[in-house]
Amino acid sequence: MDLATRYLGLELKNPIVPSASPLSKIVEQCKQLEDAGAAAIIMYSLFEEAITAETETMNGFLSQQATGFAEADQGFLQDWQDFSTGTEQYLENLRRLKEALDIPVIASLNGVTPSGWVEHGRELERAGADALELNVYYVAADMDQPGSVVEERYLEILRTLKHAISIPINMKLSPSFSSVSNMVQRLATAGADGVALFIRFYQPDINIDSMRLQPSLHPSTSAEALLAMRWIAILYGRIDKLSLGATGGIHTADDAIKLLLAGADVVHLCSAVLKNGAGQAGVVLKGIEAWMERQGFESIDDFRGRVSALAVPNPAELERASYVNIIDSYSFVPG
Repeated sequence: MDLATRYLGLELKNPIVPSASPLSKIVEQCKQLEDAGAAAIIMYSLFEEAITAETETMNGFLSQQATGFAEADQGFLQDWQDFSTGTEQYLENLRRLKEALDIPVIASLNGVTPSGWVEHGRELERAGADALELNVYYVAADMDQPGSVVEERYLEILRTLKHAISIPINMKLSPSFSSVSNMVQRLATAGADGVALFIRFYQPDINIDSMRLQPSLHPSTSAEALLAMRWIAILYGRIDKLSLGATGGIHTADDAIKLLLAGADVVHLCSAVLKNGAGQAGVVLKGIEAWMERQGFESIDDFRGRVSALAVPNPAELERASYVNIIDSYSFVPG
């Protein structure tokens, strides 16, 4: 049985790729994911805000010391480049993962502006990253900012990095664009090697006792994968050489199979492995194999995209045609 797939120009042994999570901070946990069957690893994200804050704090500390102590001008303090930074720690983790694993390691950058990402992208490439996932986590809250400006932000960051590095770039997208398919097409034209659909925007909560905002983090559910399933089915086969990754809500083999049938090249696991451990990757993989055997499929390519817009009898079912039928079919049962 051939489970091989191609993603971002990388030949993978299967479509199971754990997405960015705290698990990738520990080499031993990544080894467990690899042993369970993961075909590649996406590292936890390097955040623009954290790098900026760290740099400002360090510069402020060193400049204040130099101002307040005469000895500082005589070499009392180390050069700021001698201090270990979050970026250096990330690069070191990347190097260690590359040494320990036999599967590709994909680095992840999370930010909203082009500044600084060129150098970080180059550093990640030099450290051995096989590809780079760019997570533009941007909430468009400015009422005076049109959607075209938001879209251009993504495209500008992609173009800037594409000219600076040679490794493949994957864009992790929000479902909030007014035209997802057009945005994906424009990203492909700008040089994206793949897209991951979709990023989950973590929503703040309100503490009704303190009447203040508070952090809120909820694991995904299988139902959330249906959004990515629809759009991957719509996009499949329409943009040449663009990899499609499904992320958010993939917990079981059934979830993964649906995304592959829609046309995904890989499926990303996050909440599933955080909740159930690295072994869940193997559970999902074995479930896919068992289903393929029952269906008589010998390879992923035998069924990928079989339920995409290019293959189903009525592609409109992926858009609006079934909307009224779904609403009318709901039966309310009084409690």
